[in-house]
Amino acid sequence: MDGTLSEQELWIAFRQGEEEAYTILYKRHIKAMYRYGMSLVPVSEDFVLDCIHDVFTEIWFKRERLTTPDNVRHYLLKSLKNRILHLLKRKERPSQSLSQDDFDDLWPEPSAEEIFLEKESSANNEALVRKLIIQLPHRQQEALRLRFVENLDYGQIADMLSVNRQSAQNLVFRAVDKLRKWLL
Repeated sequence: MDGTLSEQELWIAFRQGEEEAYTILYKRHIKAMYRYGMSLVPVSEDFVLDCIHDVFTEIWFKRERLTTPDNVRHYLLKSLKNRILHLLKRKERPSQSLSQDDFDDLWPEPSAEEIFLEKESSANNEALVRKLIIQLPHRQQEALRLRFVENLDYGQIADMLSVNRQSAQNLVFRAVDKLRKWLL
């Protein structure tokens, strides 16, 4: 099967039972799903991977009843989020606990000297932005990630976050505005 097929063409082939199309969809989206899942539940890689595999198992068994989504990535990310939330509500929480070092890695507190050095070096700007993003409220972090990492439009972000389109735009705008102020 040609790896240059569009997402919709692959989805249609997958719905018809073509395992190769299913494999290509998996390979195209596993990294984005993993990144997004770890942003929602950063303490358990195994839990996130299990949820991703649950999503792909479920869509395989329900493939004949599925419609072709406008945006396959959006559909898969939404399915992953729903799966994670469903399991967390059932108290099937990730079992891995955080050590103090892991906790510090998740919420680093850079020293004034580190911040000064990072501002001076354009090569370190990306690292600085990542550190600052961690300081944003979770919803703003998620909105930024969906907009700039997953390249979803505001309508899709609104759907993922269960808010209206204007609220999705406001979340992204406020996050970018805070980052801009912190960087200047």
